[in-house]
Amino acid sequence: MLKDKTIAGLNLSAFLMMIGVGMIVSLFPQRILELEGSGEKVGYVASAFAVAYIAFQVPVGSLADRFGFKRFIALGYLLCCAAGLCFRFSSSSSMIFIGRFIQGAGEVPVWALAPALLSIKYASSKGSSIGLFNAVCYIGLTIGPILGVCLSKVCGEQEIFLIYFALCLCGAVLTLWLVEDIRPNGHSDKVDFSQVTAMTKDGLALLTLLGITLYGAGYSVLVTTLPVYLMQQKGFDHVYSGVFFSLFYIAISVSQLVTGRLSDKSGPNRYMVLGLLASSFGFAAAPYLSSRPALLAVLTVTSTGLGVFYLASMIFLNETVDERFKGTVSGAYYLFFGLGLCFGAPIFSAAAKFAGNVTALLCFAASFIALAVIMAARFFRS
Repeated sequence: MLKDKTIAGLNLSAFLMMIGVGMIVSLFPQRILELEGSGEKVGYVASAFAVAYIAFQVPVGSLADRFGFKRFIALGYLLCCAAGLCFRFSSSSSMIFIGRFIQGAGEVPVWALAPALLSIKYASSKGSSIGLFNAVCYIGLTIGPILGVCLSKVCGEQEIFLIYFALCLCGAVLTLWLVEDIRPNGHSDKVDFSQVTAMTKDGLALLTLLGITLYGAGYSVLVTTLPVYLMQQKGFDHVYSGVFFSLFYIAISVSQLVTGRLSDKSGPNRYMVLGLLASSFGFAAAPYLSSRPALLAVLTVTSTGLGVFYLASMIFLNETVDERFKGTVSGAYYLFFGLGLCFGAPIFSAAAKFAGNVTALLCFAASFIALAVIMAARFFRS
């Protein structure tokens, strides 16, 4: 029963908040336009979130290793509540950016610490438990935009931010009510970042961290620059773009449910390699396909590969440390993911501008293949 309550609390809380995230994310460009009269500062909406998301990953993870996970997860939801109020009552773009910074800090413990808690409490089935949690998050993100459009017609776009506030508040209450706190056995007496440094000196762990950064870059390209390429070069309209995003989230959700169970049975190593290889498929094939259904099919394979690598690499890194550092390693995971998410799309865009979209896509695919080959060789030798 306790196991069911903890998993239910973590999953339901994250599901509700991610519905809210999906509801509000599309409102920011229009809100900035209303406040500024131009779209010049729209890019800062993502930047303000990314700065906080990257900066707080390892410190929050290390603090949770020392003091326990539950209170930090609940605090994350409360910070997102504060962000929702900033968004609703903003009278300038600065308040929007402050709110996004707070939101970025708030999402750190939600994304990073819940998997760390699950990996300790359900060590024998951590793949399945973490896979379910991640899948639930992406299902929420898939539902959110559709629900947001429907609700905005009833209560107005500005009130959507208050709905986001309420959903995050529910997340905090459910976490405090249902989730059993975990304080790792043999916890460290001080905040310790040494495990992150140690991972960068371990060959396989370093390769995995590089893969996580590449995964973050692939994620950012798929949700930002690639849709523009598909619209400009492949004839995608808003309908096909919407189908693409829906398939993207569904593929990541389903792949993690499957990968979690498989990793529990046979380990995550082979699935990291397979995930990287599958991720390269759509990037390599897209320039040579003109059929929109075919493009959707190969890009769904790429999305599936990203989901497989996402969970398999998380499990692999989690297994490199003992219970005292599960929060720290989870924070390191999302730190490197955040770096790829922040810089991947700009680097890809610069490469496309310099060498063309086809060359940029092929080079991007080659980077996934190269890392998969190197990683497979290291696993074989070990």
